[in-house]
Amino acid sequence: MNALLSVKHQHPRSWWRDALLRLTGAATLTAERPSWIPIRKLSPRHRGKMMQHLLRLASQDRYLRFGYSATDEQIGRYVDGLNFARDEIYGVFNRRLELVAMAHLAFSIDPQWSTCAEFGVSVLRQSRGKGWGGRLFEHAVVHARNEGVHLLFIHALSENAAMLNIARHAGARVERDGSESEAYLLLPTATLDSRVNQIVNEKMSEVDYQLKTTAKQFRGLLQVLQEIRQGVRDARHHGSREPEDL
Repeated sequence: MNALLSVKHQHPRSWWRDALLRLTGAATLTAERPSWIPIRKLSPRHRGKMMQHLLRLASQDRYLRFGYSATDEQIGRYVDGLNFARDEIYGVFNRRLELVAMAHLAFSIDPQWSTCAEFGVSVLRQSRGKGWGGRLFEHAVVHARNEGVHLLFIHALSENAAMLNIARHAGARVERDGSESEAYLLLPTATLDSRVNQIVNEKMSEVDYQLKTTAKQFRGLLQVLQEIRQGVRDARHHGSREPEDL
């Protein structure tokens, strides 16, 4: 209870974040990651947001993300074919609820490789330079560990330096074969800390999303009220001039 009372005067997002961290004892998150970002799990109802995100990628960005210059139609088939029950798809929303970063953690469908998963990510050009690609990869590592994955790999074009640097920074082994590269990262077994961190981040991200949704609805309401007030003012002004016109 003291943990909750001590943060009651903070911003709602900070309030929930600090309260959850203190109550679960996951204090290392704030100590090591003061610039927490809300990474939220995506579901089938977000397909429209995902389409908008991927279609906003420039031709070169699509080429780096998919390994080929994906057309709008091909992106549509990719989004329609996503398996939300098997894979983990997640992203970052801005305050306007636009999906500005998206990642796909795909688990193997072959029982022989059931402990393997592949990672892919895309970040809109205007949202780069914030380290979100690396943070999304870290999120994937934690989730994959907790799902029993022992080998996480990235298939990328050799010219995709940003993605390969993220993999190398995490300790992955990168093997180049001409224009393509493979990065392999061995994952340790899940621990109580990794599971708690995942739960805390999911809770905080959900609260952040709900706050953004409420704020967007409130801004929409304010806009409607402003339009109504402006309409009333215009009507009054028009009415006050009618006698003169007569």
